[in-house]
This record gives sequence, structure tokens and C-alpha cells, in this order.
Amino acid sequence: MYAVKSTLPDQDLKVVGEALQGALVDLVDLSLVAKQVHWTVIGPRFRSIHLQLDEVVETARGYSDTVAERAAALGLAPDGRAASVASGSGITGVESGWHQDDDAVEVMVGALAAVVNRMRERMEVTEKPDPVTQDIFIDIIAELEKHHWMFQAEHKIKDK
Repeated sequence: MYAVKSTLPDQDLKVVGEALQGALVDLVDLSLVAKQVHWTVIGPRFRSIHLQLDEVVETARGYSDTVAERAAALGLAPDGRAASVASGSGITGVESGWHQDDDAVEVMVGALAAVVNRMRERMEVTEKPDPVTQDIFIDIIAELEKHHWMFQAEHKIKDK
């Protein structure tokens, strides 16, 4: 049996490995939350939000693969199993049942903000031990912040 060996020192690998694993579970969960809301959104803005949710799913799934492959390239076995995602994600769970379009937007604003905030922490801790991994986090943050902005723009203005 052959093992993949990292070129990073052990201490750096530990920091980077924790950041990559955390990112993986957050991205897998983000894709699941967005898909759940995608299936259950209702209301006058159904179609636009429904399509927008698919864009988030595509982004999260694409970057989860990038993150998992980066971990594997460093000799770390990525763990995207359901139990690992459930115990490690920073996203608040989504309610079961139908989601009125306004509620769907609110769920996604919260989920995206949670993931972006955690990605920013990961970006900071990987700066010195592995700038390559940090670059991945920078790309992820840019794309997720774009989705966050677009969902925020969907918010209805509430009367004072």
C-alpha cells in the first residue's frame, strides 16, 4: 500500500488539514441546505430563487471537490461522510417543510454568512503554513460572498 506524503512540515499540515476538513463539511452542508430549500421554496419569487439556489449548489459542490482534492494532494484523507458533515458543519439546520420565498432567502443569507465567516478564519490560519490552500479559500470566499450579496438583495424592505 502506498501513502501520499505531504511536503508540508507536520505542524503546518495539522493546521492546513483542520482548515480543509472544516471547509469540506461546511461546503457539503451548504450544498445540502441549498438543495433542500430549492426543493421546498414556494411563493411569488419561486422561479428566480429556485434557480439561484441551484447556482449555490453548483458552487458549493465544485469547491467541495477542490478542497477534498487539495487535502488528498497533501496526504490527508478527506471526510465528507454524512456523520462528519452533521457534527462539523457551522450552518444552522434548515426547518423541514415548505419555505416561503422570504424565509428561503433568510435561510440562505444566514447559511452563506456562516460559511463565509468560517472560510475567512481558515484563510487567515493558512496564510503562513500553506499559501496554496489560502488561495483556494480566497477564491471560495469571493464566490460565496457574491451569492450572499445576491440573496441579501432579495430581502424585502421592512417598514419601520
